[in-house]
Order: sequence, then structure tokens, then C-alpha cells
Amino acid sequence: MKKKLVFATNNLHKLQEITKIAGKDFEIVSLSDINCHDDIPETADTLEGNALQKAHYIKEQYGYDCFADDTGLEVEALDNAPGVYSARYAGSGHDAEANMNKLLSEMQGKKNRKARFRTVIALILDEKEYLFDGIIKGDIIEEKKGSAGFGYDPIFMPEGYTQTFAELGDEIKNNISHRALAVNKLVSFLSNLSE
Repeated sequence: MKKKLVFATNNLHKLQEITKIAGKDFEIVSLSDINCHDDIPETADTLEGNALQKAHYIKEQYGYDCFADDTGLEVEALDNAPGVYSARYAGSGHDAEANMNKLLSEMQGKKNRKARFRTVIALILDEKEYLFDGIIKGDIIEEKKGSAGFGYDPIFMPEGYTQTFAELGDEIKNNISHRALAVNKLVSFLSNLSE
């Protein structure tokens, strides 16, 4: 029987990405699947804090074992900004285009283009907390390239590749991304529990 886990997200892209990575042993359900349409607070100043805040909210309000993630793009030349504010870097609207444009304008003239994507997943299972993280390093390129993916994918080129996440496409991205690394740790942990 498949394990049922709530993934505390309304982001369809993330849900599809994680469902593909998690494979057939798990039934991943979204917030709308459990009829949760709340605006879950994300007021912590770290990725770990936000992920835990979201997971605890679902457990407390709805009673489900749950996992939540928070992801940030950390750019070396900008003192690791936008970091925890990545989704709302250019304002509260979660506008990916505006976020990318703001980042590209702040990077103008900077020689150091190093950046990393970091995902933290918080799992609440049987009243216990677990954290899993994934990091992928790369560079911020000077102009957008590619149409796949979402968020900052068109301007992030992972180390060892000559294309952005948005050019590489889902199949490659889902094998190498920060989210894939964190989800694989989560899946491996859950698989070991069920053996």
C-alpha cells in the first residue's frame, strides 16, 4: 500500500516535480487535495524555519503527517540574497519575471556570478521532526535562456553544464536539482522506515 503524505504546497510545478522524483511508493497529496486553502504563514528568517512552520501548521490544523519545503537562491556577490526571500524578491506578488529582472539588474557589472540553490524539506511524521537539504552550485548568467522550469531557472546554470535549468528540461533537472537531492534524502529515509 502506498504511503500517503501531504506536501504543504499550492505550487503545481513543485508538486509535479516532487511526485515524479518520489516515484510509485508514495501518494503525494497537495493542500487542495485535503481542502486546505489557507494562506500558511512563512515568517521565519531561514529556509529551515519556514519549512517547519508550514509542516507544523498542516499537522496542527488538519492532523496529517506532512512535509514542506522552502527553497532559496543564494548569490555570493549579493551576500547570499535573495535567499529566504527568493519568491518575493521583487515584491509580494511571487512574480518570477520581476524577480529575475531585479536579480539581473543587481548583478550588472559583477564578476563573481557564483550562486547556489538550496532546498530544505521539513517532515513531520509520528510527532517527530526531520530535516533534509539539497544544494546545487552554479552561476547566474547575464540573460535569460530557455523556457522550461520555473522561478529563476532561466538564469541559473548548474556547475558542470553549459545550459540553464530552463534549457536542460525537467528530466535532467529532476535528477540533479537541489529539490531532487533533498527529496531523494526524504524518500530514502521513508523507504528505510517501511522495510
